[in-house]
Amino acid sequence: EKDGRKFMAIDTAGVRKKAKLADDIEFYALNRATHSIRRADVVLLLIDSTETVGQVEKQLAGFIVEEFKPCVLVVNKWDLAKGKADTSDYGDYLTKLLPHLDYAPISFTSAIDGHNCDATIDVAWSMFKQSQTRVSTATLNEILRAALAANTPSAKRGRKTPKIFYATQVSTQPPTIVVFVNDARLITQDYERFLLNRFRERLPFGEIPIRLVFRARSRRGQEGEVSEASSH
Repeated sequence: EKDGRKFMAIDTAGVRKKAKLADDIEFYALNRATHSIRRADVVLLLIDSTETVGQVEKQLAGFIVEEFKPCVLVVNKWDLAKGKADTSDYGDYLTKLLPHLDYAPISFTSAIDGHNCDATIDVAWSMFKQSQTRVSTATLNEILRAALAANTPSAKRGRKTPKIFYATQVSTQPPTIVVFVNDARLITQDYERFLLNRFRERLPFGEIPIRLVFRARSRRGQEGEVSEASSH
């Protein structure tokens, strides 16, 4: 309990760094960790500051991304790393090794003396609230218009021009935004990443994963589109 709120913490067994998870116990530990990630509202990915980030952390981070779970990167034993690195440099290090979690906040803790542990729980609570946030269709389409004005999607070679009509949020945890287009297959990964970054910059859930879905719009009711994208 903290500040009148109740939290349930699921503490998974540590997964040791091994070249191969051939050992039954190690496989079981990893399986329990991935199962717990599915259950969680927010994941705290613990990283030992005295060791290099390895394959296990990358594997767990990848699963967190696949499950669209809010994540706090918790760098523990920071008391032992002081003087060897500062928080900014270590943050750059994590961004380089875990690029798909570059939006996740980083908390530097020392479990032995409780340094920053309460603040980490506060961050997790903030992310939980972000994951439950809904924004209006009008707000989304204002952002979408600005994004299209700055960068319209290009047509793939030999294919028709992508057209983006409008966007709406359809669910939370994670916030899921459906963008209606003429043909979802025409949207490139680069443009999807561009649009996702624009939404992340301006929406009130910039520290959590956003699920972006492109969906072809039916022919009925095609009036009222946000913008028709043209090739560069």
